[in-house]
Amino acid sequence: MAGRDDRLRRRNRLILGSLFGLVAGMIGLTYASVPLYSLFCSVTGFGGTTQRAEQAAARVLDRKVTIRFNADTNSALPWSFKPEQKELVLKLGETGLAAYRAENRAAKPTVGTAVYNVTPEKAGAYFNKIQCFCFDEQILEPGQVVDMPVTFFVDPSMADDPNMDDVSTITLSYTFFRAKDSEAKLAQHTATATSEASGASKQKAEPGATATN
Repeated sequence: MAGRDDRLRRRNRLILGSLFGLVAGMIGLTYASVPLYSLFCSVTGFGGTTQRAEQAAARVLDRKVTIRFNADTNSALPWSFKPEQKELVLKLGETGLAAYRAENRAAKPTVGTAVYNVTPEKAGAYFNKIQCFCFDEQILEPGQVVDMPVTFFVDPSMADDPNMDDVSTITLSYTFFRAKDSEAKLAQHTATATSEASGASKQKAEPGATATN
């Protein structure tokens, strides 16, 4: 009888341990799923996610594509945000330069972060950004107006993909949201500005003090 009870207790401990392991694995998978999904999108262009390039394309083809520009702003961010051009016509592999204009309509500094994609979504794997305001959060002072450039190209290898034969127009869209870490970012921004102002004042005062001596 005692042996049977021992076997039962060991089996229960095994089941309990397995359940704990399953729960821990599910929690770990939940935390890992976001960066893994982001990596998957950036590599495959899934959902219209664009690519990031360190330099311009190595070749330019005669085939042309029209790039259209779209802009939206989340209601929680008091900004005006719009493209400065409606569209550009570029050859595959040709580097394009476009700009968006943003204005902070609030009475205090605000921090915005941009999410982006292209349509049709299958073009995401071929749309490469070299430089973009969307790579970093943006801080605008009250009433500040800035031009935000984006440098890009459409990979000429798109011409080798039969699935892309019907694509002659690609729309690049951005939506600005209030940054989740706005308060921390603004505190850091204020501290940096105060430090720089203090350093500039000290530099101005030092020559006068030296001259007096």
